[in-house]
Amino acid sequence: MTDGAASARRIRVRGQVQGVGFRPFIWRLARERDLDGEVMNDAEGVLIRARGADLDGFEAAIREEAPPLARIDAIESTIDKDEIHPGFHIVASGKTGAETRVTPDAATCDACLAEIVDPAERRYGYAFANCTHCGPRFTILREVPYDRAKTTMAPFKLCKDCQAEYEDPEDRRFHAQPIACPVCGPRLWFEDAQGVEMSGDPIALAVEHLREGQILAIKGLGGFHLACDARNTAAVEELRHRKRRPSKPFALMAPLEDMPSLVDADEDAMKLLRDPAAPIVLAPWRDRSLPGGIAPGMTQLGVMAPYTPLHHLLFDALGRNCPLVMTSGNLSGEPQAIDNAEAREKLAPFVDGFLIHNRDIARRLDDGVETNGPLGPMTLRRARGRVPGVLPLPEGLPDRQVVAYGGQLKSAICLTKNGQAMLSHHLGDLDDMLTVEEFLKADADLAELFDHRPEAIAVDLHPDFRSSRHGAARAEALRAPLLQVQHHHAHMAAQLGEARWSGASAVGVVLDGLGLGPDGKVWGGEVLVGDYATATRAAWLETAPLVGGDLAQAEPWRNAVVRLDQAGLGAVAERLFPDQPLDILRRAADAGVNAPHSSSVGRLFDAVAACLHLTPARQSYEGEAAMRLQAIAASPDGAYPFGEEGGVISPKPMFTALAEDLECGVEATVIAGRFHLGLAQAFAAAARCAAEAANADTIALSGGCFQNVLLLSQVAEALSDFRICAPGHAPANDGGLAYGQALVALARMETI
Repeated sequence: MTDGAASARRIRVRGQVQGVGFRPFIWRLARERDLDGEVMNDAEGVLIRARGADLDGFEAAIREEAPPLARIDAIESTIDKDEIHPGFHIVASGKTGAETRVTPDAATCDACLAEIVDPAERRYGYAFANCTHCGPRFTILREVPYDRAKTTMAPFKLCKDCQAEYEDPEDRRFHAQPIACPVCGPRLWFEDAQGVEMSGDPIALAVEHLREGQILAIKGLGGFHLACDARNTAAVEELRHRKRRPSKPFALMAPLEDMPSLVDADEDAMKLLRDPAAPIVLAPWRDRSLPGGIAPGMTQLGVMAPYTPLHHLLFDALGRNCPLVMTSGNLSGEPQAIDNAEAREKLAPFVDGFLIHNRDIARRLDDGVETNGPLGPMTLRRARGRVPGVLPLPEGLPDRQVVAYGGQLKSAICLTKNGQAMLSHHLGDLDDMLTVEEFLKADADLAELFDHRPEAIAVDLHPDFRSSRHGAARAEALRAPLLQVQHHHAHMAAQLGEARWSGASAVGVVLDGLGLGPDGKVWGGEVLVGDYATATRAAWLETAPLVGGDLAQAEPWRNAVVRLDQAGLGAVAERLFPDQPLDILRRAADAGVNAPHSSSVGRLFDAVAACLHLTPARQSYEGEAAMRLQAIAASPDGAYPFGEEGGVISPKPMFTALAEDLECGVEATVIAGRFHLGLAQAFAAAARCAAEAANADTIALSGGCFQNVLLLSQVAEALSDFRICAPGHAPANDGGLAYGQALVALARMETI
């Protein structure tokens, strides 16, 4: 539309445009251009009515100069024939509903940070300062539209000064719903382990306890953390003991200026650390004076910057080079505590004190985990700061409402609506009943929050997954179609979808722990050919028995023995694992007793790690063996060979070469490097063959094994002449599964 078409317009802005200072931005923009009209929030986003000259320039400026937290999906403009009064005004929210995007929580902005450290400011030392550019959003929201009365800030009545800021369009706190100050807002205090409030400055008391080597529970945005001095070896080990977390890496929090001394943070890593989402970022470990117990066996650390005023005040009091372990406030495997009473009940056995406040958390959100891959940033755990951000649907898929329920591990939920997919935050492993309760709460919460009415429900093909059973029950209750999606097809679709691929055929290389195949067998190392609606298997890793079922995942030596036996290297297995019951394992494998065959590449990583004795007899957390193998891998001076016949990729030649290297005393780092490159080359070659046969120019890389940046880089490099769809905002692990399921379901709905 041009200015000649009309002197007045009704302009609809869709996207992440509420709770980000968008209305005062429009107000200032309109006043600068001498426009008449009004701006308001409503169920679909932001609605502007404007009259005056240069409306084309006004619309262009909306997109080009939007506030930092805004994300504009569309600007739609029509002629406005109704009366527009003189002046430009911000008006109250329109009809309620959930058609617009909710804003994720955002780390403290520079302006608020400057205030809390300035003695001349009225928010000096205040742990809850925020504005329209930062602060809590999704974690305090109870329902939409995003107004203070519908958040956990509702109980805090604004004082005169905050009210004036809230009502002033020229103030950066105009309609900042969590606005607060020491007079009218939430308060912070310190409690001992028995829940008794202690007198004195809570920050100073917390610092005193931390310096004494004690463990604290600290209430953050999306839940409680357990914190201790990261340089205190005894404190770190005590935290491991209390939390029953023997070796899984801890995340650290430290000010941005301290990061270069802790990790080799390049420009890309620092960009992620400065992002308003403030995720945990994986980066190479530099400061080896830190206790090894922070991340045993790892060469990378997970680090994050302070993202609330409380965190900044804590580090200001601690001083430079005092990083803190900052890990989820829970017993390993259980959901993170968010309620004060819940924290006192569940965390008291772990901690020596609580740094706590009275602003309620509406929903629990863990810290996100991200890293930089060969093709850009990669999300490993989608959580606080990214959710409820949306992903656009690829062209060609119908705009229908679908809900998908993901898998059993790293569960997440995906809703589609208005041409977008909202992939939820990490909800945890559904093996734990407390996590199942949280999963069910999140399902109801998200459906209500986004006014979602599913026309179909998508689940994993595995009928015994708790997520699959829940989806089936909900489909029956709603009388909606239930669409079962094969695990690896969903992984492939997720990466294709994020790249917004559309075409006749693509190839997927999907490498993970396990997933049920349509043949009823356990898959995990697959090359697929297809699209969003269907996929067929073109190549796969030669299968091996998972002796003991779930025990094969917990005890890597089991996988090593069966793979060595397959390669005719039984004597090598006996030398490597003399203390294990090999006869019993072999009899079970031969008889097929609780020993389903699997093509899992995840278990292949476990087998190689076990041959190098990188793990104890039993893993203490999922992926430990594979992570340790990646951590030691040196730049390869060659690649181990893999066989291939009829689409079956055989690791037998690889194990023969590995056994020879062990016999010759080749270092484990070299063996790990040769294994990675050999595996990458084998699957890249199979993918190339499949792509050429299908005349496909696009290859998607997905599955939990592609969290391994070394493997991802090697496969992507070997296939660099293709369009590569690599993990991004949708995790390669099962945290992205629901997104892929939703896309497959949408594609299949055309035939329903």
